[in-house]
Amino acid sequence: MKHLSFSLCLLMLGTTAAQAACYADYKAKQDGPLRLHYGVAEVRGECSAGSAARELGDRLDDNGWQLLNVLGVFDDAGLDERKDSAGEYFLRF
Repeated sequence: MKHLSFSLCLLMLGTTAAQAACYADYKAKQDGPLRLHYGVAEVRGECSAGSAARELGDRLDDNGWQLLNVLGVFDDAGLDERKDSAGEYFLRF
């Protein structure tokens, strides 16, 4: 029984860690006329730059923007410091 409880505890901890919030900051553009923006978006899949690029590329494209690059991924601790820089594109896409 102790082994089962310990295993269940480890499973729950792993699930909690896997569900931790993940965000990416990125740059995107529109053509005709050229418009650029810096934004911050939540990443719902794997918390990596590659996964964020695939996910954000589709979301931005659906809204008429082209992803230029993902600058990085981070957790909740990095949100506040990026909010002012992202402006209207903070958690928009």
